[in-house]
Amino acid sequence: MKTHRYILEPYKGMCTRHRCPSCNKNKTFTLYLDTQTNQHIHPTVGRCNRAINCAYHYPPAQYFKEHKMILPQSTFNTKQKPVQIETTEYIPVDIFKASLKTHTENHFVQYLLQLFGTDITNRLIAQYFIGSSKHWPGATVFWQIDNTGNIRTGKIMLYKPDTGRRVKQPFNHVTWAHTLLNKPVFHLKQCLFGEHLSKDKTKHVAVVESEKTAIIASVYLPQFIWLAAGSLGNLTAEKCKALKNRTVHLFPDLNAFNHWQTKANELKHITRFNVSTLLETKAPTHHRQHGYDLADYLVNCDYREFVLENKALVYDVAICDVATNTKPNNWIAEIEELETFFNSVELPTGTVKLNPYTTIHDLRRCIDVDLAQAKRRNGNVRFGACMSRLREVKSFLESG
Repeated sequence: MKTHRYILEPYKGMCTRHRCPSCNKNKTFTLYLDTQTNQHIHPTVGRCNRAINCAYHYPPAQYFKEHKMILPQSTFNTKQKPVQIETTEYIPVDIFKASLKTHTENHFVQYLLQLFGTDITNRLIAQYFIGSSKHWPGATVFWQIDNTGNIRTGKIMLYKPDTGRRVKQPFNHVTWAHTLLNKPVFHLKQCLFGEHLSKDKTKHVAVVESEKTAIIASVYLPQFIWLAAGSLGNLTAEKCKALKNRTVHLFPDLNAFNHWQTKANELKHITRFNVSTLLETKAPTHHRQHGYDLADYLVNCDYREFVLENKALVYDVAICDVATNTKPNNWIAEIEELETFFNSVELPTGTVKLNPYTTIHDLRRCIDVDLAQAKRRNGNVRFGACMSRLREVKSFLESG
């Protein structure tokens, strides 16, 4: 059995990630490890995980060559026992099930409710096994479940309930379920987020970077099975094994096209990857500066109209229309209709349970705040949650 002598250090917590010697960002640098000595080769020999903004990579072969050191003819040490292949570990089922019991405080679920309403949100929770975590109040767990039903790990993230944006201040709120188990060592082997859905062989597969984008895109473009790599650099051969012989479409974030095009060529032995150029060629320049992804465009549209209008269209035509449509929304007429309606009905004075995940204690104040925000931010998709909540309150009152 052969194995590589020099490998990028496996992730075992943030202590295994270091400061990049190029961009000077902390906890972004992965060092190369000598598996025979279990020592790092040199503090500069490694790869920065900021693939777009830095892309520093100093491999062992280059280091040995530049320092006139002899690289062994074979990276396999015949005098020692081969490096033992570690058995993949999984998250205990009871921890997974506990995360699915309640989503009342889950900020990401609250955002989905504002976009899609209760029925679709419940379906997405069940489809992707969206979990909730108490690690941070309102946090979400995106479980990585492989196609055999094993739970590899869960990415825990915190979002803003009104905009669906990640909370990055005063620090980036991201951690992992396996690190919270407090085990000295956890033999992790990640899989694609949503891999368990790939058992459906009737649809093409679409892969994006973020879990959030995969979930949202599955509503707008249900003709695909939507999966997520988890980040730009996580589209790997190991993860893509589950896609063997499938038709796969990659939708990289803005500025990431070249990186994923290169990966598609590297992984062509697994299957054929079609890399979408739509956002790269059609998006406005100022969007590129913010690294927009597919979801940033889709949420500009009402999902019901989008699905209806584009049901018979090829996916690239549909998304192209969204990406190039920079005309701002105008909510004024609808705001006036909503305002007239709320002034014409008697509002409940007690606590109102709008849906299984949203409880309103002062309905009048909630309506006034949302109306004021919608007027002030007219057409701004980042504040579309206000309009969604107002529409849902109206439907709630009309239904008695």
